[in-house]
Amino acid sequence: MPNAVVRRGRQLWVAPHIWRRRFVFWGGGLCVGVVAVLFAWAADGAAELFTHIAGRWPWLPLILTPGGLALSAWLTSRYFPMAGGSGIPQAVAARATKVQELRDRLVSLPAAAGKMVLTLLALGVGASVGREGPTVQVGAAIMNAIGRKLGDRMPGLLLAGAAAGVAAAFNTPLAGLVFAIEEMGRAFQVRSAHLVLSAVLLAGIASLAMQGDYTYFGHTREVLHGWQDWSLVLACGVVGGLMGGLFSRLMVSFAYGLPGRLGRGLKRHPVLFAAGCGLLIALLGLASGGATYGTGYEQSKALLDGEGGVSPFFMLTKFAATLLSCITGVPGGFFSPSLAIGAGMGATIADILNSHAVGAAALLGMAGYFAGVVQAPITAFVIVLEMTGNHAMAAPVMMASLIGFSISRMTGAPAVYHALAHRYLPKAAETEKRDQQAP
Repeated sequence: MPNAVVRRGRQLWVAPHIWRRRFVFWGGGLCVGVVAVLFAWAADGAAELFTHIAGRWPWLPLILTPGGLALSAWLTSRYFPMAGGSGIPQAVAARATKVQELRDRLVSLPAAAGKMVLTLLALGVGASVGREGPTVQVGAAIMNAIGRKLGDRMPGLLLAGAAAGVAAAFNTPLAGLVFAIEEMGRAFQVRSAHLVLSAVLLAGIASLAMQGDYTYFGHTREVLHGWQDWSLVLACGVVGGLMGGLFSRLMVSFAYGLPGRLGRGLKRHPVLFAAGCGLLIALLGLASGGATYGTGYEQSKALLDGEGGVSPFFMLTKFAATLLSCITGVPGGFFSPSLAIGAGMGATIADILNSHAVGAAALLGMAGYFAGVVQAPITAFVIVLEMTGNHAMAAPVMMASLIGFSISRMTGAPAVYHALAHRYLPKAAETEKRDQQAP
């Protein structure tokens, strides 16, 4: 072995800056894992509290939901302008920008703290949002803050933080790594690949130590049998792509502002708009018996297990409640609600096609719809399989994911996270310019 290679190998083990860089990723991964688990526990508690309130006083959400979303919209616009929405677009924008000051604003610790508190508020008043997207921004903020404190600003830090957030939020380390490659960067730096992987692994270990070994939706065993069942793959992929593309298109349209007088009015009165959306969400909750509130985890689990008991209109009402919750701009993601919409869609398609494979159809619907929304088919395929543990469905889920992605692209729908990310770069630049001009 050449002496130069030997010396290079020794330097990698003894160089202080190399070890500092490793500790940044390792320590950051553990921190993200711990914070993600605590956030998950708090989110579950907030959702359970609202479920108890709505169960005891069914009409109270007509006041609680509009008031809570109006308060969240006001706090977001006034104190946490970088904390609105899912959180993944902010993390994507932070990775895209070359200006460190803008990056620090997009994934700052105050924004992350506001994101968590206001997401809990949204769940506590019945909004159809999830905590997984916010966890991505929180993970990126933690990694960025640690790197800033220790004087190491490797670009891979944001990738590692975002991926660790996904891994810890769902207990899906492989999906976290795939998310980093496909969604966060659309590219992967080989130089920092092992560090990103180690951060994801340590976040997963932290989650495992605090919550035990579990699969997010439990283990499902249902598979496809005859041609009628296999027709679910095509149907779930096509319908999922169309519905997912529609959701993405509507989200981006509202985010950038509707044209005409209506759009200008909504932009001038975001608090009133959030209250109006909250009232509609509460009405949908009343009409659905409370099924459209929150993340939709219980409904998804029931459909995956083939238990039924979910209304055939769940897909449409959950779609509407999630859209209304997200276009308000309040902190909260649509990761989990999208999976619930997809599960409801798959079960409805199985009913139409007279198929008894309801659990398998729900699984295919999840993959097809989620791939249509985010246009990241590999992430959709991997995360759905990891959350259910049904590896016998690997090929059908992969096909549904690819079909959903292709249909969404064919309709011209934008990739929602990346389309929304473009909003935050000029917004951050304008904020910085205004702060610099202030006396």
